[in-house]
Amino acid sequence: MKLKIVPILCLVIFFLMNILPLGAKGQPEQKVTLLFTNDVESAYDPIPAFWLKDIDRIGGIAEMTTLINEIRNKSETTFLFDAGDIFTGALAKRTEGALAFDLMTLMQYDALGIGNHEFEYGVDIFAWQKNRAPFPVLGANMFYKGTDHPFAQAHTIIERNGLRIGVIGIMGRDAVSAIIPSYIAPLDIRDEALAVQKSVDAIRDDVDLVVLLTHQGKTAPMQTDAESDPRLQRDIDADIRLAGAVKGVDVLFAGHADAGTLEPVVHPETGTLIMQTYGQGTHLGFLELTLNQKNGQITQYEGKLIPVDADLYKPDVKVLAELTKARAKHADLFEKIGITTQYMSRRYIEESDIGNLFADELKRAAETNIAFIHAGSLRKDMPEGDLNLANVLDVYPFVDDVLTFQVTGNQLKGIIQQSLTFERGLLQISGFEIIYNSAKPIGERLISMRYNGKEIEPSDVFTAAAPSFLAEGGDLYLTFADIKKTGNIGKVSDILLSFFKKSGPLAPPPQGRQRDLSK
Repeated sequence: MKLKIVPILCLVIFFLMNILPLGAKGQPEQKVTLLFTNDVESAYDPIPAFWLKDIDRIGGIAEMTTLINEIRNKSETTFLFDAGDIFTGALAKRTEGALAFDLMTLMQYDALGIGNHEFEYGVDIFAWQKNRAPFPVLGANMFYKGTDHPFAQAHTIIERNGLRIGVIGIMGRDAVSAIIPSYIAPLDIRDEALAVQKSVDAIRDDVDLVVLLTHQGKTAPMQTDAESDPRLQRDIDADIRLAGAVKGVDVLFAGHADAGTLEPVVHPETGTLIMQTYGQGTHLGFLELTLNQKNGQITQYEGKLIPVDADLYKPDVKVLAELTKARAKHADLFEKIGITTQYMSRRYIEESDIGNLFADELKRAAETNIAFIHAGSLRKDMPEGDLNLANVLDVYPFVDDVLTFQVTGNQLKGIIQQSLTFERGLLQISGFEIIYNSAKPIGERLISMRYNGKEIEPSDVFTAAAPSFLAEGGDLYLTFADIKKTGNIGKVSDILLSFFKKSGPLAPPPQGRQRDLSK
């Protein structure tokens, strides 16, 4: 009898193994949770959620870590990725990016795709600091100029609970225009699709899932409440095009545009799932997949953006301790240097309090007729009351200089016409006034430019000042690049800090230097 039972039991076991989705490690059905961030940009603390009705404070890197760990505790197989722009701000600048990597290590990131802000301190510093990361730092289309020598790792394979994920990272060539040209000069940023497909072909047969981390498309609007302003909503067309141009990518997590996707966008031809957060650490991206490991298909998915409610999630003890240690080590950043009479905001496609204040100070310090500052360089609003060093450096965190030059009325018209495309925000100005109509087509919006109340003629010549990023032609302001520079008066940050230290209580300058007739 025993000899007959054994074959029957074997048949039953074989039958059950082939029809039941058991969901265990390496078996036919398995759930995986993918968490992601993008464009955190050293936004380490909660901010007032003045544009939301149901949340008082949003964001905070320690609070986000608590949320991440809660999800990890519920989901057996969880991965955490970032799609670039981890640097910027006072503490990042002081530590040359080391703090960002240390915090990501504590948060247990699995991979980082390189963003344009990683080059804020130049190629050499980033090349050195990325050695600090115990996770792969990916840039498949980055090479040292004139060679085939890669700047970064192209892809990686991560295994957890029997599931193997291939991860690829690229930075788009458009994002290069958001970097000081001389800071990225040692590198070539090559065709995104070719680089991605090469990596996919190398790893596709060895993994269950391919995740692509991209940093490309339109530059994000630097405005705190951008997610609530329909005029500032960026598209993800560059990521949709890339997802259609390559084969074998299951999931694409994007950065650079801060174009929040409330649910996954599914490419109609390749089926790639595309997502992105609003940036600044205000939301955690969440995508849960059910994989059929026998045929490699995603059978179910759920994706969403989870607001980091700072009053709902207590700060993670380890991350908070690391931040506290860094702030104690650089205590001078938090000493009072000035005072404001009111909250000052930055606006991306409008004249703003901070834009006017900073542009006016560059003009005064350079002793020029006019001055410019680009909207994308203003990274944070300025609080009312006491100001410390970090408050100012967080608003303008970059290391560029103020360059002087001469500009003709004709060149000035080209510069302002570019500004009025709003592609990189409205250029903040000092020393002259413009009248425009934003309702008109691009190229027809400028109505008038005046200096000292007089209409500016094409042959007029003005002395001017601008940050070197802008003066070298950054943010698509190519007219600046062709203008010969006449001087360098020092770092933007040094000039601004000196101004705040010696000034009394500061109020924003009166508005009205850029009037939109459509309003």
